[in-house]
Amino acid sequence: MMFPENLLIMKYQKNTDEYFMNLALEEAKKAESKLEVPVGCVIVKDNKIIAKAHNLRESKQSSLAHAEIIAIEKACKKVGSWRLEDCDIFITLEPCLMCSGAIINSRIKRVVYGTTEPKFGAHQSKTNVYEIDFNHKTEVKAGVLAEESNRMLKDFFKNIRSEKN
Repeated sequence: MMFPENLLIMKYQKNTDEYFMNLALEEAKKAESKLEVPVGCVIVKDNKIIAKAHNLRESKQSSLAHAEIIAIEKACKKVGSWRLEDCDIFITLEPCLMCSGAIINSRIKRVVYGTTEPKFGAHQSKTNVYEIDFNHKTEVKAGVLAEESNRMLKDFFKNIRSEKN
């Protein structure tokens, strides 16, 4: 039996940015189901997923429990190194300064994200740490499935506000 969430995955050609971003959106849905801000992340190496994670800041009561940080830790364990040089990271939301620093320091080759983060975004919204001349250069692609990512976030916060009233 095919479930509706699997239908979304099927509409994107395998191993494309949209395919992997859709899987990050599935992670974001897991966060949302836990009443966490719906942010999801997938790390890919050689077209294979090596780590997935979603936001857990409320559950863990930790400012460090961003989807990217959790996924990077899992990926490092999987490859047995802190260097993720041949990896791409797919995130539903523009990474913040902390996560961007972790991405650069882990030597991730490419960042692909969905929608912008106007309050904390460290690629185009508040600053662009990826254009600073660090020892490692990370490529960035913005706007992949941005509408879907943005809609999920807006709906989440709309529901939170309506529950408070």
